Amino acid sequence: MARLLGVPRVYTGYEELLGDPDIDAVYIPLPNQLHFEWSLRALEAGKHVLCEKPLCLTAGEVAQLCAVRDRTGMHIEEAFAYRNHAQWEKLDELLAAGTIGEVRAVHAVLAKQFLDPTDIRNNPAVGGGAMFDLGSYAISACNLVFKCQPTRVVAALEYDPAFGVDRLSSALLDYGDRHAAFTVASQSGPSGWGSHQQLSVLGANGWLRFDFPYAQARPTACSIELGDAASVGSFPATIFRFEPVNQYALQVERFSRLLLGHDVPRWPIEDSLLILRTIEALFESARSGAWHALPASAAGPTQSGPTNDRPSRHS
Repeated sequence: MARLLGVPRVYTGYEELLGDPDIDAVYIPLPNQLHFEWSLRALEAGKHVLCEKPLCLTAGEVAQLCAVRDRTGMHIEEAFAYRNHAQWEKLDELLAAGTIGEVRAVHAVLAKQFLDPTDIRNNPAVGGGAMFDLGSYAISACNLVFKCQPTRVVAALEYDPAFGVDRLSSALLDYGDRHAAFTVASQSGPSGWGSHQQLSVLGANGWLRFDFPYAQARPTACSIELGDAASVGSFPATIFRFEPVNQYALQVERFSRLLLGHDVPRWPIEDSLLILRTIEALFESARSGAWHALPASAAGPTQSGPTNDRPSRHS
């Protein structure tokens, strides 16, 4: 295959690749259960890491990666490509301007049909299920809007009797005087290439609604609708439109520029720690049938946007 595509350098395995001093950074899109191991190995080998979501399957593993990152000086991010799309910059702009007033609630839905028994998303032993695959998006987005994690959560999960994974998961996240709710489903919605996605933000005197907020398998035009005093029902007063972009390419470009010392946004994996702690709390809530509090020590704003704290360039 390398000869066919004209690839000049071929590795016989991941270890050989990590041993190449010419490699500055690696992207890890492996199955969920392998993210922690190979992120750890890459950091120890002196490589910066961009790893697919979920970064790990437990909060404890994320905490270990934080420690290795700090010790090695390498940079690691969780690859939520959606955060690189211009519509999320627009959301920050609108919220900072007080366009809809203080945010009171967030509602999110993601649905896709994963029916193949051999699909890793249908294997609970390797982090399958709607919560890990789709719920991580919803939780990430809610935390981005509120700039913090919830204080407590409650969830209802319905499991596939054959696969053993959660296929319909709904959650209520309590952010104190603000709330978020989401439903994610791995056997619902469209059967085509695209997943069903929605996100709405309710403010004290208005609302915002995304029509394609998260993973865009194909570059697609999208929009944010704004409701204000001029709106009637769910009809927007203003629509902000965005041309198709490849947000995965944008992610790689931004990540590369970050490593080169440019002033671009970054998202530390402390955000990933908050997401995993929330997922763990939601599973525990579903088991117990009650609200589950998150550790107070994990509370705090998510960090995003430009920063002067830059990782050093490797090699």
